[in-house]
Amino acid sequence: MKTPFKFLRGMSVVSLILLAVLAISAHGQTADTLNSISLTAPSAAGGSSIEGRVTLSRATTQDIEVSLAADPMTAAKVPSSVTIKAGETSATFTVTTILSKAAIGGNDTVVSIYANYGMTKHADLTVLAPVSFDRMIDKVIAREHSFIDNVKQYRPLAETYIQDMQEDKEHNVKPISDTYFLGRLDLRESTNDELFQKDKPGGMHRLLSPFETLERSAFTRHYVPRGFAAMAIIDRDFKKDNYYFTFVRQEFLGEVRCIVVDVQPREKAHPGSFAGRIWVEDQDFNIVRFNGTYSNNSNYDSYFHFDSWRMNTLPGVWLPSYIYSEETLRKRDLPPFIQPRFKAQTRFWDYDEVHIKHQSEFTDIRVDVAQDHDEAVRAQATPLEAQRDWERLAEDNAIDHLQKVGLIAPPGPVDKVLQTVVNNLSITNNLDIIPDVRCRVLLTTPLESFTVGHTIVISRGLIDVLPDEAALAMVLSHELAHIVLNHRIDTKFAFNDRFFFSEPVTFQRMDFVRSAPDEEAADKKALELLNNSPYKENLASAGLFLRQLQDRAQMLPNLIRPHLGNPLGNKNTTRLAPVATAAPKLENKVDQIAALSLGARVNLDPWSNQIEMMRSKHVTLLSQADKMPLEVTPFFPYLTRMSITPADLSQSAKVVGINK
Repeated sequence: MKTPFKFLRGMSVVSLILLAVLAISAHGQTADTLNSISLTAPSAAGGSSIEGRVTLSRATTQDIEVSLAADPMTAAKVPSSVTIKAGETSATFTVTTILSKAAIGGNDTVVSIYANYGMTKHADLTVLAPVSFDRMIDKVIAREHSFIDNVKQYRPLAETYIQDMQEDKEHNVKPISDTYFLGRLDLRESTNDELFQKDKPGGMHRLLSPFETLERSAFTRHYVPRGFAAMAIIDRDFKKDNYYFTFVRQEFLGEVRCIVVDVQPREKAHPGSFAGRIWVEDQDFNIVRFNGTYSNNSNYDSYFHFDSWRMNTLPGVWLPSYIYSEETLRKRDLPPFIQPRFKAQTRFWDYDEVHIKHQSEFTDIRVDVAQDHDEAVRAQATPLEAQRDWERLAEDNAIDHLQKVGLIAPPGPVDKVLQTVVNNLSITNNLDIIPDVRCRVLLTTPLESFTVGHTIVISRGLIDVLPDEAALAMVLSHELAHIVLNHRIDTKFAFNDRFFFSEPVTFQRMDFVRSAPDEEAADKKALELLNNSPYKENLASAGLFLRQLQDRAQMLPNLIRPHLGNPLGNKNTTRLAPVATAAPKLENKVDQIAALSLGARVNLDPWSNQIEMMRSKHVTLLSQADKMPLEVTPFFPYLTRMSITPADLSQSAKVVGINK
């Protein structure tokens, strides 16, 4: 170990000056001292930024400034100081690495980031030397192979919703039919899946093409779910020998700066090779987006075009999250087959399957110290209380199971939005409901809402397309009416063995469908609730939504067909029909918004299943074609990098092999 004298003698002159400045700035400070300085990454590419954090030994009683410096200053910049607010123990700052425009290659540079408050601490950052394009491609390929090895351990839920489109004589493009798949995805060796189906499944599909042709209908093509899910993998044999790579430019996807590269298969590449464009983040060289198709020199004549996105779900880990697929040309590929014109969205979530299932396992356990009581006999629940508790148990068991299998989101901010609307309806109608009403979100796209005891469940897809709060209140009022009318849950779910079944049969074993008389009574009661609520004067938009739903019910049966509850409507009628009847007629006016596009409101975290409402911004509509009610649209997520905390590092070390 170096003595302090040898250590100082070995330091650069710049470092000595920095320490002197920091020591002077520390004069007169309180007894609180700096405990540590940390960085979100041990290395960074030149020209990029990372986050640093300074932490005190204890919370400060007043705002204090921690001095900062970098050595060598030619390699990185930091602010001269960072302020830790009163009552807090830490604050963050930005470290910006410097990229020399003249630099081509060279060695990595180790930069020391110093902080001082009472004492000096430092953390080292390696600024990676510029690499040639050829060397960058080597790193991209290595990272992609690590990604393929890493993704095999996950079995996310994969949902694909497809709309076949048709263009009329006026060049308006509208959906004419739809298809829906939901399943648990296995990416270990090939793209396999276990489908969730309402009806008993038939034979399993075995093709990788997004199409299959069935013998019983030789001229009909059927979509295959794993064909869309396979678009999450660019190529299991991704290497230089198979592809030509061409630099295009640099650009930002959200907050992430990317290198854009065109990728073309070589002449002797294997069948089904990727052809298109990739976006590579500039710190660790992970592919975060790829856009194109698979080459047609394969056994399948119908590979589709797609835009595949990955999200940063853990520090250093990017996992498939969204895929948008589209074909716009109607052409004959192998007579008499016709390739359809379609749009499709594929979403992945429930990656952290084990953690989600067990995150609340011990949260409700409490050990109380035994105490003596004066009462000779402790009061037991009355028969009515016991009945309510029994029904609540069935309700909790059902909701917990749906959350464990990844179908219901964990409690979060969207539930509070729904709860606010329910409270508005309850207060203005003087409702006294025991036990209290709760709201949860089903994570699937089809439009549905239902009650599980006193819990109102509404699907993510339905929240997405509702035009405003009044329309949301209309949907919730119907479910609240079921609760007010005491339409109870089937208490068979109070026995936990009822849930001992495999995930794919969830929709067969669990349903919360109400009888026609109960639905009619709920509609009547919901109208009373709405007429006494603050939403009474704004029901025109809610009625327009129901009209739009009815208008497209025949074309989009899979969007409107529920998994667990009653349908919202069909081509002949809708739920709360008087609201629809009182609404204006649907017109081709730009300012008449009857329903939004899919994906318009809710953000879903693919790792944790947490959801949040997106920040909406005004976008001017220029024509009726811009409205796209209930339609599939492309994905353009705002990419961000996750900050690293000690807990993240521990989690990453356990589940991630990508950084090895």
